Amino acid sequence: MKKRKLLRFFALACILLIVVIFATDKWVTASTRAQLYSDVSAIPHRKVGLLLGTSKYLANGSPNGYYSYRMAAAEALFKAGKIDYILVSGDNGTKEYDEASAMQADLIARGIPREKIFMDYAGFRTLDSILRCKVVFGENNITVISQPFHNQRAIFIANHSDVSAIGFNARDINVHSGFKTQLREKFARVKMLLDLAFGKDAKFYGPKIDIR
Repeated sequence: MKKRKLLRFFALACILLIVVIFATDKWVTASTRAQLYSDVSAIPHRKVGLLLGTSKYLANGSPNGYYSYRMAAAEALFKAGKIDYILVSGDNGTKEYDEASAMQADLIARGIPREKIFMDYAGFRTLDSILRCKVVFGENNITVISQPFHNQRAIFIANHSDVSAIGFNARDINVHSGFKTQLREKFARVKMLLDLAFGKDAKFYGPKIDIR
């Protein structure tokens, strides 16, 4: 009898979790749809483009498509005059792992002047990137640059953090290659809601930096 009750409780908990994940995913997607752009000619001008970090290479050593497509998107926006500066925000938690420096080097190689690139080495999570952009760099009117699913979450955070944000969608990768990432994103959205509900702050702020 106890075992049956336990199984019933477990089943109900699983159903509830699935409902929460599904509802959260739909909410984030629907509430940010009007703030996303995929056409360079259609997106409004913003002073700063916040380029969200990811690793250049996958764990197996092969190139990361998410990374290269984000670089191309940032380059296209800058060269079209849709952003004046690029704020590169990435994880630099260890000496061996430095997303921001890799992105800076590749942007320069693509013809973006070094003085137009600002570095945020403490963008450990998307929440940190948005909050640090506002608090440390003093920018609350931005264009977020990443893949559509990531832009949706970033802009949702911005909408609930007094940051005016639009997103430019970098090219996504195919469903098969990106399945694990898309699955993780579903859970990341639920965690994001909890972080916002409990007023989670950035891990680190530090001195203020003016982008100019």
